[in-house]
Amino acid sequence: MPDLNKLTIAEARDALRKGDVSSVELTQACLSAIDAADALGAFAHKTPELAMERATAADARIKAGDAPDMCGIPVGIKDLFCTEGVPSQAASKILEGFKPEYESTVSGQLRDAGAVMLGKLNMDEFAMGSSNETSVYGNAVNPWRAGNSDAALTPGGSSGGSASAVAADLCLAATGTDTGGSIRQPAAFTGTVGLKPTYGRCSRWGIVAFASSLDQAGPMTKTVRDAAIMGAAMMGHDAKDSTSADVPVPDFEAMLTGDIKGKVIGIPKEYRMDGMPDEIETLWAKGTAMLRDAGAEIRDISLPHTKYALPTYYVIAPAEASSNLARYDGVRFGYRAEMAPGDGITEMYEKTRAEGFGPEVKRRVMIGTYVLSAGFYDAYYNRARRVRALIKRDFDQVFADGIDAILTPATPSAAFELGQEVADPVQMYLNDVFTVTVNLAGLPGVAVPTGLDRNGLPLGLQLIGRPWEEGDLLNTAYALEQAAGFVEKPARWW
Repeated sequence: MPDLNKLTIAEARDALRKGDVSSVELTQACLSAIDAADALGAFAHKTPELAMERATAADARIKAGDAPDMCGIPVGIKDLFCTEGVPSQAASKILEGFKPEYESTVSGQLRDAGAVMLGKLNMDEFAMGSSNETSVYGNAVNPWRAGNSDAALTPGGSSGGSASAVAADLCLAATGTDTGGSIRQPAAFTGTVGLKPTYGRCSRWGIVAFASSLDQAGPMTKTVRDAAIMGAAMMGHDAKDSTSADVPVPDFEAMLTGDIKGKVIGIPKEYRMDGMPDEIETLWAKGTAMLRDAGAEIRDISLPHTKYALPTYYVIAPAEASSNLARYDGVRFGYRAEMAPGDGITEMYEKTRAEGFGPEVKRRVMIGTYVLSAGFYDAYYNRARRVRALIKRDFDQVFADGIDAILTPATPSAAFELGQEVADPVQMYLNDVFTVTVNLAGLPGVAVPTGLDRNGLPLGLQLIGRPWEEGDLLNTAYALEQAAGFVEKPARWW
């Protein structure tokens, strides 16, 4: 069976069960692809020995008839997930040399299900970024190219390494995390599927924290079916995480019928923003028509507080980051700056944090510290919390009025060139304009590739679902995926 690394999870699972292929063969194919793709910068830490060990164990498990769906499937793990004995740096110098003696709950669940970890994937430092240009490892690069241009494009962020690896068939799927769109935006930029579950669906234990009330892990895959399979393996209640919800995880794959007759899809007028490219508007209209043709009722809706979402997010997220990143001080683990004679503990903290954190992390920590400081707490942070509640109330209202899912663009553009926007933080932050509301409201969202722009780059649409109803959301996404028929892959240049 040629090109084993190009299989989907569902295809590989079925082939493994039939004995047509082994996990060892799948894993070897992926490892070869990874070694040939260093130009993409997708993998930060390769773990070939561990991968072959787990693949061998998976084959024995499959042969014994004890094989969950993810057993034997080669995956990449975002560097934000702590993995036992394997470097887990969150793409930051300040965690240089850190090898946890424990496993994050999500990566542990995948390991226990028999999934094969190929290595750790590149990302924006501490998940702060929308282009994967803030990583201590260097840029991750999108495998897609615009027209005849050789310019390197962003794979999106912060889960840029995950998106690049899946799009380039270096792994069959990958884990991502989403704080303001960091699964869905990279998925849209790379022609892949990205699922951000309801807040609390996936345990955050063992995942390096950025903004604790917003962070949520999810799968990045080649198809909606794969997102259903991997997502179910990642979810579940965890007593170690106080924000983990004790809600049953259904068989999402079994819910993928493609039948959405009678479903009501909302189209929010506030997402039609000034300056939105015609291609995004056209894609949105086509996606709406696809869902209508599939039997859904289309209804215009209003989410009036959407216009406040970005400023609200960029107060709350940095505030929580400022608190979470205070633990990195050079004392307990990770990088410590060299001390000069006479330096004390204060100097050690200052030098370590100055040298260990990159510019974007420093910027957000300073913003967060400012909005939490005396005299500004009520003016900024408390006000942002109140607006967040209004944003959530908007969604609660439309769902109460009978809306089953909401269709929006996933990004305001196709992938842009590396270096194009990183010098202007505000311009970079605008990449999250369609995605941050989902995190602020704690809702599930999924990005589905649905077309190409005039330069041949992938474009995605976003579906937002009711809380805890990922199965219904994925079924609507499946209907959209089937209607769009997106099968394009990047032309190999690396």
